[in-house]
Amino acid sequence: MTLRFERQPPAAACPAPCATGAPPAAIVLGERCHDSDAALARAAGLPRLLAGEPPCAERWLSPVSPARLRQGCTGRVSWRSDGRWLHASARIEVQSGAQLREHTRALYADLFEVLRLQGGPEGGIRLHALKIWNYLPHITADLDGLEVYRHFNIGRQQAFLEAGLSAFEGAPAACALGHHDGPLTVHVLAGPEVPRPVENPRQVSAYHYPSAYGPRSPTFSRAALVSLAPDEETLLVSGTASIVGHETCHVGDVAAQTAETLRNLEAVLASAHRQTSARFDLRQMDLTVYLRDPGDRATVEAVLAQALGAAAPGLRNALWLHADVCRADLLVEMEAQGHARC
Repeated sequence: MTLRFERQPPAAACPAPCATGAPPAAIVLGERCHDSDAALARAAGLPRLLAGEPPCAERWLSPVSPARLRQGCTGRVSWRSDGRWLHASARIEVQSGAQLREHTRALYADLFEVLRLQGGPEGGIRLHALKIWNYLPHITADLDGLEVYRHFNIGRQQAFLEAGLSAFEGAPAACALGHHDGPLTVHVLAGPEVPRPVENPRQVSAYHYPSAYGPRSPTFSRAALVSLAPDEETLLVSGTASIVGHETCHVGDVAAQTAETLRNLEAVLASAHRQTSARFDLRQMDLTVYLRDPGDRATVEAVLAQALGAAAPGLRNALWLHADVCRADLLVEMEAQGHARC
């Protein structure tokens, strides 16, 4: 059963049959709608689109009939599943550091319960988180003496450990960005295949960061390989920024940070190529660009155009969002995903 990704205007119809010959997508398994309107962005718990960008819906599409769709709520998590793939979402308001840690732990515990139940005896398969998108209010702000992101990492790692899942090697791909007003929001894509983690030799794995970055290390791999369609690989690249080793590079220079981020993305692709015969091209992948300062767009776009080509589909169709990166000295972050034939 094939799972496909699209970016279209929010009211767009499902696409035509995909190149592999699969039937038209019959259901939207999961959706994230982006807008530049502050109220709509807050209600969605997502970063705002940069000014001038048209509203955009990111959808995961399944070819099954609507009659085969299962959906429901488990604790804090709403989910939809076609029996093989699953998309889940949760939004929670937080007011204190202790509340953020506990809500994060409980939210992730509910998520793992969804995966257990929907992939249990009735489903007949075990489901695994492939990619997790985390959006936190004011991610680098101080909250009760500790940065918001560090509170979040404590709760997230604790949930993985309590569930008996790897919080280190083998953790799913993920991103964690800050929006400026709204709830803690988590979106998850899951499936029956154990994701194959991909790391970046230029960077210390996030789950091995030293304690200078917080009491608990972040829980994610730099990327994950998974087969969403027959004879095809999908690479889900986590949020990537200007970090070499474990240190931020080019503080205050958004152009240099963008170039360093591109070097890291290419290093991740090279690592993925050592694990699969599929070949990924950053120019063709779905790119998301998060900017701390919307005024930096022209500079960042110029660096991307020089590196990828101004006409590259990845740049032409990139999603541009106003968001805080998880370190105050990081100005830009990018994530990518793409498919390639084996």
